Amino acid sequence: MGKGMGSGRVYGYCCDMRGMLSFLILFLLSKKPMSGTEIADEIGRRKGGRPSPGTIYPALKCLKEAGMIKEKKEGKTITYSLTKEGKKTLKTAKEKFCRAFVDVVSG
Repeated sequence: MGKGMGSGRVYGYCCDMRGMLSFLILFLLSKKPMSGTEIADEIGRRKGGRPSPGTIYPALKCLKEAGMIKEKKEGKTITYSLTKEGKKTLKTAKEKFCRAFVDVVSG
């Protein structure tokens, strides 16, 4: 387990959840493995503003150090994917997100 994130402290550790960045990265990687550029492009499409490399890569590094994602290098391209721990953490984060915002959606 990566430094306690899988043990219920989903929003803790060093991963920046202030802008939901780590949550979005985990969510996107649950759909398919992606490079940092692909992640930034997809977040840009969803949020209307593409995050800079200085935002994306520190979050990816943190998620990797926490054991949530792994990387595969092919030439100059690094592709990220979820680990088993990352899948568990995303599931917990989705549940907490839905509980926290159920009134916003239905109210």
